[in-house]
Amino acid sequence: MGHGMQNLPNLLTFSRIAAIPVIVALFYVPGDWARLVATALFLLAAVTDFLDGYLARRMGTASPLGKLLDPIADKMLVNVLLLMLAATGDIFGWHVLAAIVIVGREILVAGIREFLAGGGMPGLPVSYLAKWKTTVQLAALAILIAHPALPWSPAVWNIGLAALWLSAALTVVTGVDYVTSGLRQIARPQTR
Repeated sequence: MGHGMQNLPNLLTFSRIAAIPVIVALFYVPGDWARLVATALFLLAAVTDFLDGYLARRMGTASPLGKLLDPIADKMLVNVLLLMLAATGDIFGWHVLAAIVIVGREILVAGIREFLAGGGMPGLPVSYLAKWKTTVQLAALAILIAHPALPWSPAVWNIGLAALWLSAALTVVTGVDYVTSGLRQIARPQTR
């Protein structure tokens, strides 16, 4: 297997990070086509999120750089797009609270993971429910990015908002699970 193929998972992760400024720039381009291209790029980036981890495991090429960058790329993609959707008014009023819950949870969980890693403790495994949370979150974002360019835009927008709130609810549930698991790990060495 060539050296380039061994770096394919990392290249996919880098491509996800590189797509973010392009997607953001498309929000400032007038015309429905720009939103549709932004949605397509976002969906491609979301697919690379699945592919990079799958390929790294399958090819046995998981690397420390990939393990570092993969979750960063995920958080950057989601958080930057939530900010853009709020800035453009696609998410406004009370709906911004759903975005705040999602961003806040990501910061909290990232902090706990960093603390555990720094203390040499086991990491927090990704739960099955967290995978569903991510799927719903990505679907909500894709719908909210695309809705102005789609027929029946108000109905589509409402579906996107409902998915965003469902994602926020799953975010709270999985966040509580991660925090309690993390706190148990932190407390464990002190009780020995």
